[in-house]
Amino acid sequence: MKAVAGGATAGGKTAQSTSPEDQWALLLRAANSGDAAAYRSLLLKLTPVLRAFARRGLARAGLSGADAEDIVQETLLAIHLKRQSWDESAPVGPWIRVIAHHKIIDALRRRGRRLHLPLDDFTGSLASGDEEPDRFIGTVDQHLEGLAPGQRKILHAIAVEGKSIAEAAAEFAMKPGAVRVALHRGLNALAMKLNAEGR
Repeated sequence: MKAVAGGATAGGKTAQSTSPEDQWALLLRAANSGDAAAYRSLLLKLTPVLRAFARRGLARAGLSGADAEDIVQETLLAIHLKRQSWDESAPVGPWIRVIAHHKIIDALRRRGRRLHLPLDDFTGSLASGDEEPDRFIGTVDQHLEGLAPGQRKILHAIAVEGKSIAEAAAEFAMKPGAVRVALHRGLNALAMKLNAEGR
């Protein structure tokens, strides 16, 4: 079923009549077919869910939710880079949660923490979940070429070099909030660019 304008699907159901994860799946399918509005809607729907997920993960580690926004932004970037790798016949919720789980673990490792976050919370599995999508990472620089220089350097630092928002902020002498804004704007610009290219 393909999502169309107004949240309706090809089968006549509205996205509002389905579960949140079904809505995400409809939106991601549409986004992967080039629907920029569906992609923006997906990001808006995922952000509060990812924020709550990140805060819970940090709380389990005995940490405050101060790093939650960084984890959310890094997760959204990873979803963007990996979105074509999602198997559309599989549930999207577990795929998204595994990506978010890995970003929480990455954040804890950067702080020198070790924590076992059980994947029992996740139904289903992500095919090749532990592997980075080299075919996407390898072409990130090519995709970044058309972005504004500030956005390009932030996306490169985070997506290619694997830096955290705090590390990118320190490298570029920026405030973390400014890095988040540049990352968010860069993601939006990149999404529009890739959709225009039909990727």
